[in-house]
Amino acid sequence: MPDVDILARMAVRLAPIRGTEEIYRLVRSAVVSRSPITAIYHGYRWLLCPHRLGWNRRRQPRLLCYQYGGESQSGLQPVGASANWRCIAVDELSQVELLDDAWRTAPNHSRPQTCVAEVDVDAEDQPDRDPQ
Repeated sequence: MPDVDILARMAVRLAPIRGTEEIYRLVRSAVVSRSPITAIYHGYRWLLCPHRLGWNRRRQPRLLCYQYGGESQSGLQPVGASANWRCIAVDELSQVELLDDAWRTAPNHSRPQTCVAEVDVDAEDQPDRDPQ
């Protein structure tokens, strides 16, 4: 029987590589539809609800999102905790996939202005959907 670790590494190598523009479009559609995503960020698998997408003051693509699951170097607080807000560089995301899962958020976030200085799309500005 083949070694499972070898198969896992092969699967990663054979996975399609997406460019930053394609990832940006996928994340943008997740914000508009209020759909959670899964992605690899700095070597960790994250479960995210993307809330605001745009650019920081240096015109680098940034995403303000709520992390509700997966791994985290700094640790993950219970779902609903305001400490789970993340500001992430879109060009450092990989293996992004839309999820058929419930939308999650917290009542406030600590970096609304510094994360995304120029907003492209914000989940709060989208037509209401059925709450999940």
